[in-house]
Amino acid sequence: MSVTMDKILCATDGSVPATKTVAFAIELAQRLSLPLSFVTVVDGDDGDTPTIWDSAALLAGKLPVDKSLLTAVELALKGGLRRIAAVRAPGRDIARTIVDYAEKNSYHHIVTGSAGRTGAARLLIGSVAADLVTYAHCPVTVVR
Repeated sequence: MSVTMDKILCATDGSVPATKTVAFAIELAQRLSLPLSFVTVVDGDDGDTPTIWDSAALLAGKLPVDKSLLTAVELALKGGLRRIAAVRAPGRDIARTIVDYAEKNSYHHIVTGSAGRTGAARLLIGSVAADLVTYAHCPVTVVR
């Protein structure tokens, strides 16, 4: 069995676990010389289309408005990556929105963070990372 990995999608929301996730995804993209996209999900209707800042827009100084995406892009640029993108995807179900975007845009790997909640906290809050692993069509790396 061969594994194809052409581009990486990194979920970020600006949290502490997401900061570690972004750093991991940048290093992975550097080592594998692959394009890297960052995605954040914002509350919105499922029918709305994502806003995308591609490499050309980012390098021209057109930066995302979301602090989590802006921070991720700045770190990637500082890390020497030039094939990057930032995506602001509207949706109510975070994991489903990320998986749908990844499938529609042929991503071969998703990187996400986990706060490491267990027990009652996990049941009450849920786990985006667990849902991504369950629903994704491709490998998912969970960074803790």
